[in-house]
Amino acid sequence: MLSRAEEILRDLIAFPTISADSNLALIDYAREMLEGLGATTQTTRDATGAKANLFATIGPDIDGGVVLSGHTDVVPVAGQDWSSDPFEMTCRGDALFGRGACDMKGFIACVLTMATCFAGAALTRPLHIALTYDEETGCLGAPVLLAALAKSGRKPRICIVDEPTEMRIIEGHKGCCEYTTRFDGHEGHSSAPDAGVNAVEYAARYMNELIAIGEAVKSRAPEASRFDPPWTTLSIGRITGGVAHNVIPNSCTVDWEFRPVQAADADYIRERIRDFAADELLPRMRAIAPDAGIHLETIGEVDGLEPMDQNAAATLVTELTGGNTRDVVAFGTEAGLFQNHGIATVVCGPGSIAQAHKPDEFITRDQLHQCLAMLERLIPRLTSG
Repeated sequence: MLSRAEEILRDLIAFPTISADSNLALIDYAREMLEGLGATTQTTRDATGAKANLFATIGPDIDGGVVLSGHTDVVPVAGQDWSSDPFEMTCRGDALFGRGACDMKGFIACVLTMATCFAGAALTRPLHIALTYDEETGCLGAPVLLAALAKSGRKPRICIVDEPTEMRIIEGHKGCCEYTTRFDGHEGHSSAPDAGVNAVEYAARYMNELIAIGEAVKSRAPEASRFDPPWTTLSIGRITGGVAHNVIPNSCTVDWEFRPVQAADADYIRERIRDFAADELLPRMRAIAPDAGIHLETIGEVDGLEPMDQNAAATLVTELTGGNTRDVVAFGTEAGLFQNHGIATVVCGPGSIAQAHKPDEFITRDQLHQCLAMLERLIPRLTSG
């Protein structure tokens, strides 16, 4: 099985599925392989038609069963110092190098390898395989896939989302909400600042409020929070505006994000900054220039995975891997999206997050072997009466 997984991983790495580009060739590769095993499949596409999700089912068309979910897109390689072609798998010792090797084509290779075994078993519960687009740029594909799943009326019971966790069981992570706020002011000569609307200055007031909100949410941290830090974090990443020392800037943009530990914090932050902009800033701006404005663009809103006292997915993966710990992590995944659809969800996959997004990304054969063993142990759980 390991050699077959390596062959498939080599094929998967060769598809340059950087988020900015199409993933259709990889999706077609997986779809044809799974349909050849008798799986039923459904693809859903983005608005351009250049990217697709794949949802495949092996076994009976009934509720329940397990979803194995992974994203097909990878981060760019531009500007990175690779020692080999990032889209040609290279073997050095126990390590297999290539973009996406651990994040997360190694897992997909294991799933496609084991699909033959699932197809040959007399499954009494379905095994679903979900492959998504654009996870790296805001988890844009998974909501499309889940909307189609909900429309179909099918309700899987458990979802295992792969990310490189070294096969550790991850039952929680923060969400990630990213925004760009644009300020439209009124330009003029800096010798008469009261005659214009300085977009940079209003952006600065906005950022000061964001900083205050970031401090306020620290006191909202749940008492039993296991995250580090335990509270919702808020960060301003970039401000862009102005053209010269002596010109009142008429535009400015602020890029910012927050990572909530609980859904209530996300609502609190969005409502507070929205009210501040509408009640405090806009009236002052439009008193001078009626066409002045503040525009909030949502770049991505990814739900967190909230740890649950009772989690059937975590229980199952504990039994499959023999792991005796359940951790939380700082990085985000698609897991919260599945959880919010009423599916018990956990994150567990081969490879180390320490290798993700870096030059010379790799996964070890030992990690692939552990993942294959977990999936092999899943088969009896789907064939029992």
